[in-house]
Amino acid sequence: MSTLVRWEPFRDIAQMQGEIGRLFDGLFENRSRSAQGWVPALDVWETESDVVYAFDLPGLAEDAISIEVADDTLTVTGERRRATEEQSDRFFRYERRYGSFSRAVGLPAGVDDSKIAAAYKDGVLEVRVPKPEEAKPRRIQLGAAPADVDASAN
Repeated sequence: MSTLVRWEPFRDIAQMQGEIGRLFDGLFENRSRSAQGWVPALDVWETESDVVYAFDLPGLAEDAISIEVADDTLTVTGERRRATEEQSDRFFRYERRYGSFSRAVGLPAGVDDSKIAAAYKDGVLEVRVPKPEEAKPRRIQLGAAPADVDASAN
């Protein structure tokens, strides 16, 4: 069974714009990297019963992560804080991103959000979304009038 996810072109355009912005930010090292946001990497795969979303969130405490589901969209937000350094330390390069992030992904239509489960281990947040049950075809008998319609009204 294949799972369809609703395409939202404006969200994809905004995400592409963010990726291009990060690309250009990397080209100009003189810009402050502390002011730049970050987006965690995401893997998505399917099992027999679930769609699994795995977010890389190294260095985040579990209480710094928020997971929300609304309108067939899974949103993960959080914040990674930089540990305070001693003033005597000399840093030559900052490459790790700090600050807040928000990552939203579409869910299959018809998902029961009360059955979504999440686990956080070794810096990876894994969200398991049970696949919605397939709609079963209903056989309709020809010539049978519905019970609430008066056949003699015509």
